[in-house]
Amino acid sequence: MIKNFTFVSWNVNGIRAVEKKGALDRIASRKIDFLCLQEIKAEAEHIPEALMRRFRFHSINSSSQKGQSGVALFTDIRGEADGCETIDVLHEGRINQYRFGKYVLLNVYFPNGQRNEERLAYKLAFYDRFLAHIDALREEGYSVIFCGDVNTAHKEIDIARPKANEHTSGFLPIERAWMDKLVSHGYIDTFRYVHGEEKDRYSWWSFRARARERNVGWRIDYFFVSEDLKEAIADADILDEITGSDHAPVTLTLSLPMECY
Repeated sequence: MIKNFTFVSWNVNGIRAVEKKGALDRIASRKIDFLCLQEIKAEAEHIPEALMRRFRFHSINSSSQKGQSGVALFTDIRGEADGCETIDVLHEGRINQYRFGKYVLLNVYFPNGQRNEERLAYKLAFYDRFLAHIDALREEGYSVIFCGDVNTAHKEIDIARPKANEHTSGFLPIERAWMDKLVSHGYIDTFRYVHGEEKDRYSWWSFRARARERNVGWRIDYFFVSEDLKEAIADADILDEITGSDHAPVTLTLSLPMECY
């Protein structure tokens, strides 16, 4: 028997700030099987109690540097969690990995490379370690689902001002080439799979110059699945009507066998 499983991913840019704005309630009130948050900027004890009560299982990976990064995954589906320290070597709280049945869900806050050349190099090395890891999971027989803030707009259609940003980390040729490589390894950008070449759909806008109001954005938040799950993709979207962060939540619905519930 097949059931639709709903996944939501959101870079909240501070979970306590988003909670104060009431935006978490708009997400948590939805029918969600997996909620993946990035950049929570909080320890486990700071996670809103209402969110902890809403889901039976959770995995929280906070950064070793307080007030930075951090990811959290919430679900009602029983599984096993870990933080993938072999990828997140600086312990910045960048990954939740959750295995349930033959599936692995990874919630990832990929590094930003705009600070300096050193951070760009770290971002690219993180990318390579991550791709090797998910390829290894597939070799073990797992179906892979990963989501989060990838911090790169893949193609020109995914950014409002491609020419103005072609020398900016987040749209550099070397970063976009890694995303090409990701796709060549058999991972599907679920939003593009569902929406094709639909334009002007973004998931992040600068707080400056009324960027969100003018829709001058970047699509840098994604759900990817391994190609064996292609036929299971029922829907994918961006909830750009939900505010509270500089990012919008992104969603995925997969039609999967009930036994993974």
